[in-house]
Amino acid sequence: MLATLTRRIERARTAVRRATLVPMLVRAGIAVCGLLALTVAWPVPVMTGRFALPLAAVAIYPALAPRGRGATVAAVVTVGGWILDTAWYDSRIALWRVLALATLLYLAHTLTALAAALPTDAEVDTDVVTGWLLRAGAVVLVSAVLTVLALGLTADLAGGAFLVATLAGLTAAVGLTMLLARLLRRP
Repeated sequence: MLATLTRRIERARTAVRRATLVPMLVRAGIAVCGLLALTVAWPVPVMTGRFALPLAAVAIYPALAPRGRGATVAAVVTVGGWILDTAWYDSRIALWRVLALATLLYLAHTLTALAAALPTDAEVDTDVVTGWLLRAGAVVLVSAVLTVLALGLTADLAGGAFLVATLAGLTAAVGLTMLLARLLRRP
């Protein structure tokens, strides 16, 4: 048991010694996005209370182990904080918070995917990360514009038209999910 622990410690020391700058910056970006998302989502009394440290650990964990389920857990905890803040603490839903939360969760998710593909000792050209972040920025921008447009349409589409549009959107989402699942199972 002691030999196993010693080997693990030695492997960790070797990994830290061999780490390069770009993969470490990507992992730092994951941690920053996760912490900012938690700060935007969770109520202020919770973030300044005794749960702040465990929540911060949940947000930082995907940066340390990007290949696991840590990013999913961090996103679920963040969304749970948003639901707690808006339902239990009765906070007002503001557009800037919705857009900030969606942006930070997406950036944390996409950076985690990049970090999972990059070994910590990889020599990576900064153009790789720059291109990755530019594509993520384009996705965030298009999503934000579509969100604002959709919210503008909800004022015009009240009643039955809004219900029909909601059901059509849900049907399209379910249909697309089923199509993708079927395509994944094809030989």
